[in-house]
Amino acid sequence: MKFCHQCAAPLIVRIPEGDDKPRHCCDDCDTIFYQNPKNVVGTLPIHDNKVLLCKRAIQPRIGKWTLPAGFMENGESSLHGAIRETKEEAGALVTVADNSLYTLFNLPTINQVYMFFRAELTDLNFDPGIESEEVALFAEEEIPWSEIAFPVVRSTLEHYFKDLKHSRFPVRMFDVHHGEDRSITTRLISLSSS
Repeated sequence: MKFCHQCAAPLIVRIPEGDDKPRHCCDDCDTIFYQNPKNVVGTLPIHDNKVLLCKRAIQPRIGKWTLPAGFMENGESSLHGAIRETKEEAGALVTVADNSLYTLFNLPTINQVYMFFRAELTDLNFDPGIESEEVALFAEEEIPWSEIAFPVVRSTLEHYFKDLKHSRFPVRMFDVHHGEDRSITTRLISLSSS
């Protein structure tokens, strides 16, 4: 950012009084601009123990498979955003239970938080949206594991199929870090008891 969104004056980067991080600040109107992580929300849409996946029609990872997900919009809850993204990317309608939150991933290196909710497809009328080339239901053995777009999606799918064997779906939270050598490490930091 170079100019204030309030008064158009040039911005400076400094640590505001009472803060400990550099921020874009406007000394003309005393506005401080905070940059916060982006929330990515999506569902794990299920029908008869199969999972609905979308083949990406956009970058990043065009042509790879993912769960329907995208950035949360202002004015919506994380769950409503996940349901909206499922409709937009997969043309699918879902229902969710009270205990639908399933996985949460903190990605501080890229300033994002991912949340996936377990959801049941209300019917089998789904079609790819503008951001998807194709959508399809997959049993565990049918999933194109080498073509999964993102590590958080792979982790969510792996946990789902393990949990399915016991019909127990605890909520898991992970920290994900990207190394300078392009490595990715995922560490479980919270696991619910249910």
